[in-house]
Amino acid sequence: MTDRVLIIDFGSQVTQLIARRVRESGVYSEIHPFNNISDEFLDEYAPKAVILSGGPASVHWDKAPSAPARVFDLGVPVLGICYGQQTMVNQLGGKVATSDHREFGRAFVDVIEDCALFTGTWAEGAREQVWMSHGDRVDALPDGFRVVGKSDGAPFAAIANDDKKFYAVQFHPEVVHTPHGAQLLKNFTHGVAGCSGDWTMNAYKDDAIEKIRKQVGDGKVICGLSGGVDSSVTAVLIHEAIGDQLTCVFVDHGFMRSGEADQVVTLFRDHYNIPLVHVDATDTFINAIEGEIDPETKRKTIGRLFIETFEEEAKKIGGADFLAQGTLYPDVIESVSFTGGPSVTIKSHHNVGGLPERMNMQLVEPLRELFKDEVRDLGRELGLPDSFVGRHPFPGPGLAIRIPGQPITREKLDILRKADAIYLEEIRNAGLYDAIWQAFAVLLPVRTVGVMGDGRTYDYACALRAVTSTDGMTADFFPYPPELLGRIANRIINEVNGINRVTYDFTSKPPGTIEWE
Repeated sequence: MTDRVLIIDFGSQVTQLIARRVRESGVYSEIHPFNNISDEFLDEYAPKAVILSGGPASVHWDKAPSAPARVFDLGVPVLGICYGQQTMVNQLGGKVATSDHREFGRAFVDVIEDCALFTGTWAEGAREQVWMSHGDRVDALPDGFRVVGKSDGAPFAAIANDDKKFYAVQFHPEVVHTPHGAQLLKNFTHGVAGCSGDWTMNAYKDDAIEKIRKQVGDGKVICGLSGGVDSSVTAVLIHEAIGDQLTCVFVDHGFMRSGEADQVVTLFRDHYNIPLVHVDATDTFINAIEGEIDPETKRKTIGRLFIETFEEEAKKIGGADFLAQGTLYPDVIESVSFTGGPSVTIKSHHNVGGLPERMNMQLVEPLRELFKDEVRDLGRELGLPDSFVGRHPFPGPGLAIRIPGQPITREKLDILRKADAIYLEEIRNAGLYDAIWQAFAVLLPVRTVGVMGDGRTYDYACALRAVTSTDGMTADFFPYPPELLGRIANRIINEVNGINRVTYDFTSKPPGTIEWE
């Protein structure tokens, strides 16, 4: 059985990064909220080590979150990070105090003594950069602990109980702003906990195939294929597991990028020989939102029509016992609030989440334990071409939400599709496509005066968007060379009838979103 690390979540904004760093070192890990961990779960999960995450709470609050007491009696190493350190100390008999000297952002830790956490990374007497985010701080240690690192605002910035293999740090090793943080985590999982680091995507693939076969048996599975990376990898993985028991339904709503529908159909029907129902519902979708301006109405209308079309096609093939979805691990984590509180809806997401209840099918979600980059790795393991698995994210409603603040028409969709194709072709030619998380064109709701061929034009303006990101939660604009932007703008203006001006979006996320709608 592969070694597994349990990450107990106390609500930190960067808890996902802990799991990513641990997995990157070849150790499988899962995140579970502190208030959803039973003794039975601990017995079944059988962690080789436990990591307590950071969080926004204070141990002095009424009903402050804490780690399950049994975690400290499992006989496995435990690492506390930020709030995880504070609750560990508080639960084991130490003292946590509110500090007048808070630390947020870059800080420095003085290494007082050596410990297993620092092996080969931090030397005694060194001063190391870290990233802090705390108000409270440890003020007195529980029995058996010693201080191994301190900072200006945290006299117990790193502590160790060598006998029990309990370690804790006030800083965040999981973020890139702690330069040696990934190695510190690896020292914990490999050096302290003795994890073998043998978890690979190939092993995950084989395990996932067995799980799919066991869950599905001789049942039928239907998969809503959007053409995106997640649903595509889901389909190929399930087909490898159960063959023709899977049928994919690809609903072409008319808002795809140039040539995309043909690419999807060719890949799945011809290359992989996966049973595929291709539904050209362009007229239905475009007629339903033609003239619509409100972005939420667009999204919800497209989502509703997708469900209705998918449901109709499912009935035609005789129904199915299971519905396959490309749900990813961030979706699972974000759907389980550690406080149970509500979250603000920034925008509706287009998916088939409403189908299971309506169609009385069980869910098959083989990617629900993977991050986006891991899904791409799995796709490569399954033989999907890099040109396909490396594609930029594309929203379910497609080009329909890249024509903001104006009525949708077929003419505008054609104009945008041509501009977007030129843009993506140019960044590929420049060798920059893989360095960008997402790039696309937006048709703006303004018309501008221009001069072309000694004549006056009055056409649309186009905005180009490109961002760098690791997970889509935050993003920065991509710093193109000006000459490349000039070349792209020149091609779009000269080759796309209907556009006479091109702009570039320099907004980061936050405050903006990646998409314009």
